[in-house]
Formats: sequence, C-alpha cells, structure tokens
Amino acid sequence: MQSFKQYRALGKRVEAQFNSKAKPNPNPLDLCGDGPARRGPFHDSRETDRSNSSSPTLSPLSNDVEKADAQGLTPQPKAQDEDTDREMGEAVQGDLEMTPTHATAIGRTMTGVEVRRRTTREGGKDKQVFVVGFQGDTDPLNPHNWPHTKRIWITMNVGAIAWIVGFSSSVDSGALQQAAAEFGVSEVTESLATALFLIAFGCGGLVAGPFSEEFGRNPIYIATMLGFMVFVMASALAPNIGAQLAFRYIAGFFASTPLTCAGGSISDLFNPMERVYAFPIFATAAFMGPIFGPVVGGFIAESNVTWRWTEWVSLIVAAAITFSLVLTVPETYTPVLLKYKAQQLRKITGDDRYVAPAEIKDETFFQKIRRALYRPFLILFREPIVLVFALYITIIYIILFTFLNGYTFVFTMTYGISQGITGLCFLGIIIGLACCLFMVPLIGYWYKQDLARAKERNENSLPPEFRLWFSIFGAPAVPISMFWMGWTARPGISIWSPLAASVLFGYGILTIFISCYQYLIDSYELFAASALASITVVRYVAAGGMVVVAIPMYGNLSVEWTLTLLGCLSVLMVPTPYLLYRYGRKIRGWSRYAVVT
Repeated sequence: MQSFKQYRALGKRVEAQFNSKAKPNPNPLDLCGDGPARRGPFHDSRETDRSNSSSPTLSPLSNDVEKADAQGLTPQPKAQDEDTDREMGEAVQGDLEMTPTHATAIGRTMTGVEVRRRTTREGGKDKQVFVVGFQGDTDPLNPHNWPHTKRIWITMNVGAIAWIVGFSSSVDSGALQQAAAEFGVSEVTESLATALFLIAFGCGGLVAGPFSEEFGRNPIYIATMLGFMVFVMASALAPNIGAQLAFRYIAGFFASTPLTCAGGSISDLFNPMERVYAFPIFATAAFMGPIFGPVVGGFIAESNVTWRWTEWVSLIVAAAITFSLVLTVPETYTPVLLKYKAQQLRKITGDDRYVAPAEIKDETFFQKIRRALYRPFLILFREPIVLVFALYITIIYIILFTFLNGYTFVFTMTYGISQGITGLCFLGIIIGLACCLFMVPLIGYWYKQDLARAKERNENSLPPEFRLWFSIFGAPAVPISMFWMGWTARPGISIWSPLAASVLFGYGILTIFISCYQYLIDSYELFAASALASITVVRYVAAGGMVVVAIPMYGNLSVEWTLTLLGCLSVLMVPTPYLLYRYGRKIRGWSRYAVVT
C-alpha cells in the first residue's frame, strides 16, 4: 500500500518538475528555432544584450534542440503550414503530448537527466537515452534525504522482520523433546526441523536479491512474509514428521529475504557515516531473534499447551510485523525509485527514451536470475577476502546454532535445571549482544575524526578497513568464551561462570558480524549483494548440518572437548581482522571485483 501511494506521489512530483520546464512558449515555433526568440522560462539574461542585434536570438532551449538536431539525435522539423502551426502549439502546451524535438529539449534541461548514447554492450534498439537520476544531493526522492524519524521507523521494521525469521528458525528447538515424542521419532530426527529451515535460509538468499532488484525491496518483503506465514501455519498443523520437515523447509526458503535484502535496505537509507550507528542496531535485532527462540520455546514446552504453539507464536508476531510493513514502510531501493520516475516521465512525454540506470542494459529477468545463481560462488572462490570471511562467519554460526541443542548438555544435564530455565540461559548471549552497542559511539567518534582528516586530503570516504575496528576489539572474545564455558561448566562450579562466558560470546559474535558485513559492503559496492549471498549460503548450510550433528557430538565428546574443539577452530580465525587491517588494501588490489581506495 505504501509503495502504491509512494508511486502516485512521485508521479505528481515528477509532473510538477516537468511542467516547470515545459511551460508554453509564446511562439511554439521557437522550440524548433524557426522564429524570433521570446522571453520564457528558459530566458537567458545575456539575451538582453543581444536584443538589438539584426539576427534573431534563440533561447537556450532552442540552442539545445539545434545541437541535438545537428548531431542527428532528434527528427528535423517539417515545413509548417497554418494548421500544422496550430497543432504544434497545442502539443507543446499540453502536459501529456510532446513532440520528439520538444521532449529532447526538455530532457536536456531537466535537472537529474543525462542525455547520452547507449553503448554497444548495453544493447537495445534506441541509440539515445535520457538517463533519469536524482535532482542533486538534496532530492527528496533520495531515501538518504528522508526525515530521520521515517528512516529510523523503516529500520525498526526491517530489523523486526530479521528478528522474527531468526526467532522462528530456533523456537522449535526449545520444544524438541515434546515434538519428537508426539511424532514417535528420535530427537536427532526432530532436529531436522531446525536444520532444514536453516539450509533453506541459505538457498533462498540466492534468488531473493534478483527479485528485489527487479521489483523493489518492499514488494518482496511483503510477498515473502506472506509465504513465510502460510508455511509456518502449515508446520503448526503438520500431521506427521515428513509434513513438518517439508513445511519448515519451505518456510525457511521464504524467510531468507531479510538475509539478502535487509543489509541493502540499511544502505538505501543511510550514508556511510550514518551506517556506523544504524547497522549495529539492525545486526543486534537480527542476532537476538534466534537467541530469543529457545527462551520462548522452553517455556512453551513446560506449559500446558502443545509444542505447536511455538509455530503459532511465530505466526502471530509475523502477522503483526507484516501488517506494519504493508501500512507504513515505503520502497527504499534507489534503482527501483528511479524506475518509478522514468515510468512517470515516459507517461507524461510519450517518449520511451527516458530510462532509469537499471533499465539501460537490455537484460531479461531470467538472465539476472542466472547471474545471481553463479556469481556468488564465482566471487566466493576467486576472492580471498570473501572466502576468509565466509569461513569465519560459518564457524560463528556453527557454534551459535549447536548451542540450540548443546545447552541441554551444558546446563540442563550439568546443573539439573528445567527446559524453561535452560532457555533463560540464552539471555547471557543477549546481554553480550547489547554490550556491543556501547562501542558504537566510540567508533562513530573515530569515524568522524578520520573522515575529517581524509577530506583535508581531498578524499571523500574512508577505506573499508576502518569497518574492522569492531572485530579488532571483539575477535579474541569468541575463543576465550569457548574455553571458559567448556572447562567451567561443571557441577562443582557455579552456573554463573558459564553464563558469564556466554555474555562474552555474545559480545564477540556481534562485533565480527558487524565488521564482516560492513567491510564487504564497502569493499565490493556493486558486487556486495553477491559477496553477501555467498557467505549466507555457506554459513546457513553449514549451520543447518551442524544442528543435526550437535546432539551426538556433545553426547560423545562431552561438553569440555566439544567446546574446546569449537574454540580451537575460532582461534584459527582470530588474526583475520588484524591482517586485513594491515594488508586489506593490497589484497583488494589483486581483486577483479573489489574497489581500491
């Protein structure tokens, strides 16, 4: 609904801009350079000095048309008789009917419209195009210029979407025993409900990006949330284990949209300076979802209601978020907004040469899908930075999602607490996530200082390596927390010791996630979506597989050695932010896709 209202409002704004440039000239023939110059909306003050000249003077609009005609870019005007003169005047004065020559002239004088030739690589049948852009840096159409309250509200809604899909991915793990008992299967088999949801997360992320590029972020959010709710409801009504697993997989596929599009939405709304503050808030919401899931699921399992309420709770919250999304969140994706603007200009002028930058290249939607399916893997194996971060984030997610079943061994069996209290133990990770937010003002202050010094050197931005400061502080926290929890989770040691370790773990994983995402966005710019998609596929497929492995791994290796193994894996990745901070620019210089500043 908001996108529809936004489209109509944009049309009125574009029409007003066009009409301000297309006010009727007293002598319509001046538009073709065939009559004496008259003062009009394009009057040049220098014309006054030439008013006594014996030769007629042309307005700037006429000059633009003459230049276009001389270059063969517009049709030459035919000889005019009286009837043709009248028809020409009516066409010029109308808002919806423009001659090709007049449309060309207006295209050349409108702010934010670039007249150029389409290159051979861009294809298409028209040699000349009017590329539609924003009207300068303060254009209200640009989401970066929207009011802060509006952008914050949109960010909260996008964060809420990420929260609920993460919550749904893990909430059923809190009621694992009850669901397994009802279906008559083992707990390992029932854990596939979480595993398949996560694997579908990764697979769905490959196609969510191209669809958002074609149709915009808002329609994709709404459509996928509706599909997500349908299959969450189906999971709640599943008559057997096979149906539950199938419905959970499809629900996870629809739920993958925030993983691909949400980071882009933050970039749509905020400039690099503002993202220092905005992205950590979004990332915190995204991480809190899968951690709150076991908290709620554990208490549902202990209550008098069926385990199926884990799905019903997800459905109710998702419905409320979707309702807010439909009514209050507009489109934010810049290429789609410029498509809207180009469509309005084509409608007003009847000239198909008005195009958005995304429309210039003659490429079908299926070609975009094909590229989206192979490019993430191409970048993954060709780009060492992407490969290293994929391994790093994968290890983090393996640890996080093995905790969904591993906390039963760490806390329930060790300290003899209930399922509900075991779920509450996840609050330690949530506290750690919140602690990470205290770093944001400090990093933001450093960013302002460094950016000011960069501008003194005539540089408009900071290198991507600045984004690594979060993980520089937080990377050692993950292995420390693993060793701490693994070797103090014993009946003879207070439960508060492993809980304190979980706080440190929550702090560490968020710092790594923030640095990883922001570094890749700044480093790969146009290819950032593909870089992030590759990491999404790898980490969720691996995490999904490890959810199933978690129960036998904790049972056979014991808590101590399982967490020691995971801690040793995370130790191997600790040097990553420090090495990239030192050598990142050099490594980006070897890349075919990364930018070098």
